[in-house]
Amino acid sequence: MRFLVVALTVALAMPASSLVAAGAAQTEAASVAGIAASSTGATLANTTVQLRDLDTGKVVNTTTSSSTGSFSFAAVRSGNYAVEILNAAGQVVGTSASIAVAAGGAVTGVSVMAGGIAAATGGIGLSTIMAVTSAAAAAGVIGVVRRGNGDASPSR
Repeated sequence: MRFLVVALTVALAMPASSLVAAGAAQTEAASVAGIAASSTGATLANTTVQLRDLDTGKVVNTTTSSSTGSFSFAAVRSGNYAVEILNAAGQVVGTSASIAVAAGGAVTGVSVMAGGIAAATGGIGLSTIMAVTSAAAAAGVIGVVRRGNGDASPSR
């Protein structure tokens, strides 16, 4: 009888341990790395770079680019992200394309380029446009149609 109880306990524990292992694999941290550059291609040294989760819209990590413009983020969970470059005032002046990160993966070669106008003007008024544009692009929006009657008068 003891042998049967031990054998059943071991048999029932085996599938549970494989489920635990599968769950652990899904939460394995990944990494994201790349280069921050200006619109002319010059690397942006010592620039604030942040990682935004596109599913929640929240910034999940922030770092500073190296003297060669390189940056990296460790301990990244699986999901869809965008890397953003900030100017000295903390405004977004450049955004990467959507980055799909798999559990335990390493995404390298991410290119983030600051816009020429935003970099030259300090990003005045452009951070909102860039944030909305990058979020729309990440969501797959390819165009916007405006419909109206052609009469712009507020009195009508």
